Amino acid sequence: MENPAAALARRLAAHAEAVCRHYLSKGRRQGRYWMVGDVRNTPGRSMYVRLSGPASGPGAAGRWTDAATGEYGDLLDLIRLNQGLASLKEAMEEARAFLGASPSTAPQPAERTGHCQLKAEAARRLWAAAGPVAGTPAEAYLRARGIWLTCLPALRYHARVYYRADDHAPLRRLPALLAAITDLEGRVVGVHRIWLDPDVPALASVPAPKRSLGPHLGQGVRFGRASRDLVAGEGVETLLSLKSACPELPMVAALSASHLAGLVLPPAPGRLWVARDRGTVGRRAARRLRARAEANDVAVHDLVPRLDDFNEDLRALGRAAFTARVRRLLRPALAAAGAPTGKAAAP
Repeated sequence: MENPAAALARRLAAHAEAVCRHYLSKGRRQGRYWMVGDVRNTPGRSMYVRLSGPASGPGAAGRWTDAATGEYGDLLDLIRLNQGLASLKEAMEEARAFLGASPSTAPQPAERTGHCQLKAEAARRLWAAAGPVAGTPAEAYLRARGIWLTCLPALRYHARVYYRADDHAPLRRLPALLAAITDLEGRVVGVHRIWLDPDVPALASVPAPKRSLGPHLGQGVRFGRASRDLVAGEGVETLLSLKSACPELPMVAALSASHLAGLVLPPAPGRLWVARDRGTVGRRAARRLRARAEANDVAVHDLVPRLDDFNEDLRALGRAAFTARVRRLLRPALAAAGAPTGKAAAP
């Protein structure tokens, strides 16, 4: 019988590029490899991940090597080091969440439930300890990204959130923008942490400055309660850009392409707009979500940015032009909501 960790690593290898795009976002594809600075997502070229190849043996897909440090391993090792997880068990839990946790590889119900509950409780404690975004470095960060709608119930700020780059790194406290991950009933099941530079309105200069706490497969950061229409996408900044332009529409950030594909939809939305990022992974995630939604008689429309994502569009086009373009794209939903479609509603 195959070792559970080996079986999980093999499943990850079948989605090697999606794993790299999610955990090593500062790298890029070059031929059959994903190139990045190191396993902690530092920009550079010294680490490479094989994106294709046999399931095992020499040249297997998912195997990675850091030529600068001599580190190497499979994608399960990559996830453990990238996320700063203390044990193989935690790395397997994270990998299962990424993949969707199929029954054949999922832990026993009592074990999984206990582990998930602990993470969810920790997320809720962190959320309860945080405060409003207004007047904080979190608001300054969002405004530096061109986002002007910043005071939303799903967002909070905490001045000292624990951060550890890896098992051997010291524990630090950094300011962070927090986003509540909720289920369809509005219960907080996790918290997405965006660590910030304490001196300038930018992401903290650390490996992986964005991480989620708590089990949240299928859930997301919700901006408004979905009724007839819903806009869904990947990143918090992407959806906040769209929400700033169309504050009357409900939106949800799934936080990654893989989680977007597995997003749990409301019982009967009439129409779904998928604000996908450009690139192969974004297209695949949008297709998977579309197939699931259309199977339930939901009308699905793609929202495609001009650049890599809608926050890049916002910063490139400016507020007025970006708002006009987005409201044109979303005109049917705005009309159903009873909003004027020629200009943005007042934030």
